[in-house]
Amino acid sequence: MGSGKGAPEYWVAVVKPGRVMFEIGGIDGAIAKEALRLAAGKLPLKTKIINKETQEAGGESK
Repeated sequence: MGSGKGAPEYWVAVVKPGRVMFEIGGIDGAIAKEALRLAAGKLPLKTKIINKETQEAGGESK
């Protein structure tokens, strides 16, 4: 008798609104913003880039 479970096809992680997903430190702000913008384009959800010092919205993607 087998265990009755098949191989997992994918993993799911629940991300609630307002959760910080990525933080970047130690580099120039413009480079960090561009890196986060490129990463946001790969995600299937709306993202917002914020700056900790100013708490200004850096822009929205998707």
